Amino acid sequence: MMNSIVTDAQVGSRNATKAFDSAGAKPVLEVNGLEVTYYTDLGRARALDDVGFSLGAGEKLGMVGESGSGKSTLALAMMRMIKPPGRIEGGSVIVDGVDLMALDEGGMRRARLSKIAYIPQGAMNSLNPVIRIGAQMVDAVKSHISGESKSAIQDRCIHALRSVDLDPGVFRMYAHELSGGMKQRVCIAIGILLEPKVIIADEPTSALDVVTQRQVMETIDRVQSQINAAVILIGHDMGLMAQFVDKVAVMYAGRLVEVSTVRDMFTEPNHPYSKALISSLPNLGNKGVFRGIPGLAPSLLRLPGGCAFHPRCEQAMSQCSTVRPESTIVGNERLVTCHLFDEDAAK
Repeated sequence: MMNSIVTDAQVGSRNATKAFDSAGAKPVLEVNGLEVTYYTDLGRARALDDVGFSLGAGEKLGMVGESGSGKSTLALAMMRMIKPPGRIEGGSVIVDGVDLMALDEGGMRRARLSKIAYIPQGAMNSLNPVIRIGAQMVDAVKSHISGESKSAIQDRCIHALRSVDLDPGVFRMYAHELSGGMKQRVCIAIGILLEPKVIIADEPTSALDVVTQRQVMETIDRVQSQINAAVILIGHDMGLMAQFVDKVAVMYAGRLVEVSTVRDMFTEPNHPYSKALISSLPNLGNKGVFRGIPGLAPSLLRLPGGCAFHPRCEQAMSQCSTVRPESTIVGNERLVTCHLFDEDAAK
C-alpha cells in the first residue's frame, strides 16, 4: 500500500523542530469529537468515531492509514460535503474562531474557499471540461466577493495562477489542454484564491508521475508558506509525508490511533498499527524483503469488540478484545489510542 523508500535524511530536521512551535499559540483549526455515520441496508457504519485534533497557522499535518480508514471522510466532513446515506452526527470544526458545523447552508457556502479550501484527488473530474479555466476561477471569486471589479477579479486569478507556476495564458484555456500536473496546480490556484486559513489536500499526487508529484508538493509547500495556512495532506505515500509535513496522524477504522511529529513517527512509532505501517515500508537495508500487515482492515459494519486493531495486533492483551481504548497524551504531546499506554492497563 505504501511503497516509498524512506531514509533518515528525508525526515528533515526542520520538521522535528517546527512541529510544535505553535503549541502555545491559539490553533487556527480545532476539530473536536467529529462523528460521521453511514446508514445502509446492511446496517450502520461509523466512518468517523470521535476524531479530534488541532493545527496552528503554517503547520502541515499528514493523514495516513489504509484505504477505508476514514481519511477522505474526514476531509469531506470538515467541508460539510457528506452526502446521504452519510450523516455528520456530532462534533465541531472550528476555523479561525468560527464553528463550521454551526453555520447555515449560506454561511457554509461562503466559508468554503474563504476559510477552508479543499484540493480534490481527481483534478480532471473537478474542472468543468466545457468552461475555460479563467471562467471557473472568476465564478469562485464572484460567489464570495461582491462589488469587486472585473479587472480586479481577473488580476486576482492571474496572481493565483502565477503563484503556482502557471503561465497567465492558462486563464483562457480548457482543462483538456493541460497536463495532469497543470490541472492539479489549477485546483491549488482555485483553492488559494481567497487565502483560506485551512487547506485540505486529498491525495493530490496519486495519479501523477514521481517528477510531477514533487513539483505539485513543492507548489503546495510554497503557497502554504505565502498565505500561512494550516495544511492537511491526505495520502498513502510515506516518502512524501516524511519530506513535506510537520506532524503525522494515523487513522484506523475511523479513529485516530496516533498523532506525533514526523520524526518521532518514523523513528519511534508508539501504536502497534503505526509500527506495522512503518515496518512495511521498503528500506535500503533490506532489499527485496517486504513485510506486510497480517489480516485485513475490518468492515465498519462489523467492527470487532474493544480495540478494532486487536485481531491483527502482535501486542494484543486480554482487555484489547473487550475494552475500548481511550486516547492518551504520551511524552512530547504525542496522542496514542492504545491499552499499552493506559495507566490502568500498565498497573
